[in-house]
Amino acid sequence: AGLPEQVSHKNLCVAMPEQKGSFWVDLVLGGVSGAIVKTAMAPVERVKLLLQTQDSNPKILSGEQERYKGIGDCFKRVSAEQGTKAFWRGNLVNCLRYAPQQGSALAFNDLIKRYTPKYNPKTDYWKDFGCKLLAGGTAGGIANVLAYPFDFARTRLASDVGSGPKAFNGIFDCIAKTVRQGGITGLYRGSAVTVAGAFVYRGGQLGLFAQIMDANPWKKDKGIVGIIATFMCATLARTITTPFNYPFDTVRRRMMLDSEKPAAERLYRSGIHCFGKVIKNEGVGGMYKGVLPELARGLGGPLVLTAYDRIKLAFNL
Repeated sequence: AGLPEQVSHKNLCVAMPEQKGSFWVDLVLGGVSGAIVKTAMAPVERVKLLLQTQDSNPKILSGEQERYKGIGDCFKRVSAEQGTKAFWRGNLVNCLRYAPQQGSALAFNDLIKRYTPKYNPKTDYWKDFGCKLLAGGTAGGIANVLAYPFDFARTRLASDVGSGPKAFNGIFDCIAKTVRQGGITGLYRGSAVTVAGAFVYRGGQLGLFAQIMDANPWKKDKGIVGIIATFMCATLARTITTPFNYPFDTVRRRMMLDSEKPAAERLYRSGIHCFGKVIKNEGVGGMYKGVLPELARGLGGPLVLTAYDRIKLAFNL
């Protein structure tokens, strides 16, 4: 008795203002923002993938192709051996994967948050933070399951090395050959690790971003100050999350690359086996190969979040 209607308990669930939003509008906004940023960052991402997967690449393991010595060497050799266009190899499938994946992750995140309990961040900080992490992680898991075959094809296309004939002639050739060799399940090799990594990554990225934005005094500023402050919040969330997510990313990429071999010849039996083998043979550093270009490429994530957030604010979506 005596409690205002909008508060069920002073330290518990608070009825916040109803959140606006349309799932389909959020999906399109996130997808378009993601595709633009992915195309701009494609050269850095190609180099990151090559460095990350070279210890599982059959051509490098057999000695047919020389190992990349570092970021500069990788950029130089890809340009010399495959031409400048090769930096965008796999970019179309990456956009076809990333646009719906990023769009659905952002849209599902907002959708889930609209239907989860609302806590006052000042009096129930950890419950509020927990709901945001759960929404972001669940959204990331759903989005990755939906887009995984395209992610698989993109990794295979981008991991081609050398100047000789390519293993695949494009997106659909890659998917068709994989299905012929390993069945439909071949397209989902490493998917369990991917979903786990996506839960960590999206939960951290979207959950932390939402929590940091709650403390951002320029959250509602529609000018340049608001844009810069939002980008800084998104970058901080991405940077904190990357060290926890990157090992998951390394394992899934290597398992994808390993999937073309017959089961008896594969280097890794499962995600856990891959993780253990990399740690044993290459040390902890093996889990973080390619992390420097990833941190540079990672500016794309904050740019997408910033564009998505500012567009929604500008149009009151």
